[in-house]
Amino acid sequence: MDAITLLTFFVLAVFVGFEVVSKVSSTLHTPLMSGANAIHGIILVGAVIVAGQAESIPVLVVALIAVLLATVNLVGGFVVTDRMLEMFGGRRAPGAAATKEGAK
Repeated sequence: MDAITLLTFFVLAVFVGFEVVSKVSSTLHTPLMSGANAIHGIILVGAVIVAGQAESIPVLVVALIAVLLATVNLVGGFVVTDRMLEMFGGRRAPGAAATKEGAK
């Protein structure tokens, strides 16, 4: 594919992604976040495959940047999901929180 076609796909993906995410209600963000983590894992695998098949230095650099960003996005998604799920947990007794922290 030529550069104009790839740029067009990228711009359209940005607009579609923004519209889809902005229309989601706040009550659905937690379940959708765990589903999005699976998608980010697939993106990471795709970025690694592209990096492994790179035939030129610029393609390799962009692919490695994609691997880095996909990894950050995947790990960050799991951290945010974990924090959001902790908000839905019941309140713990003060002694229970101290023993949990002491076990770490």
